[in-house]
Amino acid sequence: MLVLLGFAMIAVFMVLIMTKKLTPVLALIIVPTVFGLFAGAGLGIGDMVLDSMKSMTSTAALLMFAIIYFGLMIDVGLFDPLVKFILRKLGNDPAKVVLGTAVLAAAVSLDGDGSTTFILTTAAMLPVYLRLKMSPVVLTCVAGLANGTMNILPWGGPTARAATALKLDVNDVFVPMIPSLIAGLVVVFAFAWVLGMQERNRLRATEPDIWGVPDTAEKFDGGTEAGAGGAPAGGTAAGGTVRKGSGILGTGAPAVGGSSVAVLERTETLVDDKDTAMADTALDPNRPTLRPKLFWFNLGLTVAVMAVLVANVVPLPFVFMVGSAVAMLVNFPKVKDQGAQLIAHAPSIVAVVSMVMAAAVLTGVLKGTGMVEAMSAWLVQIIPTSMGPFMAVITGVLSIPMTFFMSNDAFYFGVLPVLSETAGHYGISAAEMARASITGQPFHLQSPLVPAILLLVSLARVDLGDHHKKVLWRTAVVSLVMLGVGMLTGAIGIG
Repeated sequence: MLVLLGFAMIAVFMVLIMTKKLTPVLALIIVPTVFGLFAGAGLGIGDMVLDSMKSMTSTAALLMFAIIYFGLMIDVGLFDPLVKFILRKLGNDPAKVVLGTAVLAAAVSLDGDGSTTFILTTAAMLPVYLRLKMSPVVLTCVAGLANGTMNILPWGGPTARAATALKLDVNDVFVPMIPSLIAGLVVVFAFAWVLGMQERNRLRATEPDIWGVPDTAEKFDGGTEAGAGGAPAGGTAAGGTVRKGSGILGTGAPAVGGSSVAVLERTETLVDDKDTAMADTALDPNRPTLRPKLFWFNLGLTVAVMAVLVANVVPLPFVFMVGSAVAMLVNFPKVKDQGAQLIAHAPSIVAVVSMVMAAAVLTGVLKGTGMVEAMSAWLVQIIPTSMGPFMAVITGVLSIPMTFFMSNDAFYFGVLPVLSETAGHYGISAAEMARASITGQPFHLQSPLVPAILLLVSLARVDLGDHHKKVLWRTAVVSLVMLGVGMLTGAIGIG
């Protein structure tokens, strides 16, 4: 019964948020409560939730003050020069911007901390996405893919947990998986390029007055796609002509049949720094919150905050609490302005903090009712004896959904040892089992139980359900590719 209720609870939760029948916060509260009562939790369900919530207070504080800090820095204009620099290097091509996002997220992920990766990636790239009118969901998808793939680094957590649980040297687990890591990153970059191409075509079809094509290209109405890159052809652009842009995306590419189809270009109004280009947006050059005279102070403060964060010498929530207080005091010395800043970022704060607290209901019910243990034991028992030689492969596949709805600690210290003991009877080594178990990490990082992903979608102001619809199947592909490459290289064997 607990197994059925556990899987049903996860399924109902995912369906409700992905179909937008409920917001993630409400789904995290209502669904576990109903299923917990069916599981016999009774009045004890309150204690289960509060016990789980105690472990999340520091996470809520971190997310709250990180949002305040980086929201304030965007308001005062710290990232405006960075946006201009990125646009000069990447141009105005959405495909290059999205690929650049993936590269940046992967590079920053080398520090092994998801929150740091998402903070820096969002701070650097979100203004660019807003300026180019690109979808922030693409940003969260690509950042989530890159960080999830890099999460198998020895200092990232899961690999160390797997090695510890099975009493192995962490290098014995990670080093043979380097080809899988490289393959996973290649798939991530391929997904990023395709998503960027889709954004390029979407903007060409939906923003005919902002995005244009060279005069050599035919006019289009956004109907059918043809030629290189799926360029629309035929007709006129949404009731108007297509203007030639002054962007740097090239002058077109030959299409099938020899006709010329243009690569998307950005028009002058968004390439130049005209006030009307970003009016009424977070990057409005005339916004009253700009503090150009304090640029170097804000930059120095941010570098100091990042240095302390990476060094991990002080608890992260306290770092952002102090950083936010100092930044607020210097940039907005008047009490009235300080209050206005807090109010300005209140929607984002309420969204993320409430989601973290609501997640405590789900984790509390899963653990308190014994659902996690029952689900794990059931999965181990249903594996037939004939499948024994494939235990490493099975473990890799199981790690995809199991690490999504349970913590890494629960999986690596509770489930993996049992699976590894069984696999040992079929000649599969503990090291192979550990390697297989970490291939599900790209999928794990998208779980609503992972605070870092809640921070990412909150900073980018993206609905968690929209993020999941775009990212989940892609992360599953990355995980399976990593598992497959591990089998091909012999890092993950068959007994």
